[in-house]
Amino acid sequence: MDLAVGRAVSSESNLEFSFDFVAVGGTFDMGDPFGDGHPADGEGPRHRVDLTEFDIATTSVTNDDFARFVADTGFVTTAERLGTSAVFAMLLETNPGARAHVLGQAPGVPWWVEVSGANWAAPEGPGSTIDDRRDHPVVHVSWDDARAYCEWSGTRLPSEAEWEFASRGGLKGRRYPWGNRLLIDGEWNCNIWQGEFPRTNTLDDGFVGTGPARHFAPNGLGLFNTVGNVWEWCADWFARDYYQHSPQSDPQGPDTGDKRIMRGGSFLCHDSYCNRYRVAARSSNTPDSSASNIGFRVVREAL
Repeated sequence: MDLAVGRAVSSESNLEFSFDFVAVGGTFDMGDPFGDGHPADGEGPRHRVDLTEFDIATTSVTNDDFARFVADTGFVTTAERLGTSAVFAMLLETNPGARAHVLGQAPGVPWWVEVSGANWAAPEGPGSTIDDRRDHPVVHVSWDDARAYCEWSGTRLPSEAEWEFASRGGLKGRRYPWGNRLLIDGEWNCNIWQGEFPRTNTLDDGFVGTGPARHFAPNGLGLFNTVGNVWEWCADWFARDYYQHSPQSDPQGPDTGDKRIMRGGSFLCHDSYCNRYRVAARSSNTPDSSASNIGFRVVREAL
């Protein structure tokens, strides 16, 4: 497998970002080489992809970044318009008052509750705040919200192929951005669930919810937290069989669909439930969906 990587940092912009952009591009083998994936996710077959150089943000978009966007535009997110969003139930323990605003549990996944008033600025609902997590990834943003931020900032969402290439950090055929072993010298390298999901989280990585966007060591291209912490929206529509016929050069995903691609897993991922904190792992959601573990990262055309 050939892998050609370009790397350069640029901070040229008329806007203030909490992140740098890294120029990347080249050729890699996309997909799961280990058979770890969920069959319904369509992580195979593994296939060669050539990518034109592009600039990708070193972190996901933070609460500070999104706050500047909202202050400048008055943008109202999907969750704010609908009046509710999905919150991981354990997070309500930090804001007991929000329990009065729980509207119900998600069918089949009782650890998710619908909370009236939960949104990007009040992540656990009324009474919660982002004041102590300005450097955390923004959450409760739908795909539609993420795209609106991109239009304002002169950026775009990455294609699924661009996201995977950058997340791999220059390594060939590895499970994670740092290699094949989840732990290195007994230390965690990403924010996921430790313990027995969903009852007990030992917090070995230090977090029950999101962590700072620049926590843990960056990958070989300088990107932080591409796995774990929060799911990141990609531009593509999702199709389980897309890899079977995707073009080799700059694939953009199917022309239509019902759900958009999400990548990277989140603080809720655990191998007993959601083994998607791998660079090849795929998931998807409807474009108007929002939750306390969904954020995004941006890219732009190479300068």
